[in-house]
Amino acid sequence: MSLPPLRPEQYERYRRHLSLPEFGLAGQQRLLASSVLLVGAGGLGCPLAQYLAAAGVGRIGLLDFDVVDLSNLQRQVLYGPADVGRPKVEVARERILAQNPDVEVVTFQERLTSENALERFRDFDLVIDGTDNFPTRYLSNDACVLLGKPTVYGAILRFEGQASTFDARRGPCYRCLFPEPPPPGSVPSCAEGGVLGVLPGIIALIQATEALKLLTGVGEPLIGRFLHYDALAMRFDEFRFEKDPDCPVCGAHPSVTELIDYEGFCGVGRAEERNGVREISAAELAALQRSGERLLLLDVRQPEEWRRARIEGAQLLPLGELEARLAELADWKDGRVIAHCHHGPRSAHACELLAAAGFTNVSNLVGGIDAWSLTVDPGVPRY
Repeated sequence: MSLPPLRPEQYERYRRHLSLPEFGLAGQQRLLASSVLLVGAGGLGCPLAQYLAAAGVGRIGLLDFDVVDLSNLQRQVLYGPADVGRPKVEVARERILAQNPDVEVVTFQERLTSENALERFRDFDLVIDGTDNFPTRYLSNDACVLLGKPTVYGAILRFEGQASTFDARRGPCYRCLFPEPPPPGSVPSCAEGGVLGVLPGIIALIQATEALKLLTGVGEPLIGRFLHYDALAMRFDEFRFEKDPDCPVCGAHPSVTELIDYEGFCGVGRAEERNGVREISAAELAALQRSGERLLLLDVRQPEEWRRARIEGAQLLPLGELEARLAELADWKDGRVIAHCHHGPRSAHACELLAAAGFTNVSNLVGGIDAWSLTVDPGVPRY
């Protein structure tokens, strides 16, 4: 790598780095010559972008398809009320350049897919995963393994966070730790389960620290180590794990040699495409309720979500308790059952469980209670 000389003002700007014996001038030069792609410009991506830019990472890529929503402002610290409705990558780019004009910012307002991942990752030294869904995590991992690049992982939910660094050239990858994705709907998203506003900052700073270490060669990265943070207990726990020789992507005889259908692998997508579960729209459900047809509207969200918002006439039975409490629904084995959650994945899984247990007429509410609030009853709070 050709290391760029520092300008006089850069010596002053990065003086605290230059004073570190382990880091010094060469370390700062490496940062200025390096490039990082942030997959996701949300809760994790915002503080990541800020701290990497402040540290002097020369080129930062931002990949995110989303626009700023008012609900983002509780934790996505690059954005303000005036930014609502604007593309996240556009706003983030403005903020980063205002913070440090030394940095080149490249934006991709798009979803990460199997079709574009290799092309997007190829021109960056390091990928940082700041996403909140399993298909993209497996996709990011596999693309980095195929390209021989490290990836820094982070995840948050409610009051807990996770972080690790994966580099198949030096240790295990994400699939070595999580060979199989969890069942669809079994792990709620941040929108469904909530997240403490400061939590993304804590996990993102761990990720940023890992990135600076990897880019400069300083310290011991979290390769082969998994860090778990519990905010309520204010406790960090570390778990060690090893490379799986039978890993399908980084093992001795890999079976995944190109990017695959990751939504299919993780079992997500439209419910009608999974095990024949039928779907019903919010408008169709409203029409059924008006007609007086006898039906059971089953809410499989968590009690705290139920307290925030509910559809009138629904019965709460959290997904995690469903199998153990099927006897309570025995009278509906041949009746019409419509399940719903926040957006649809958990209730789709509930429908599959009900169908497997012999329930003959089950449907999933497309878009969940959020779609109900948007299209039928705006008096139901959105969250």
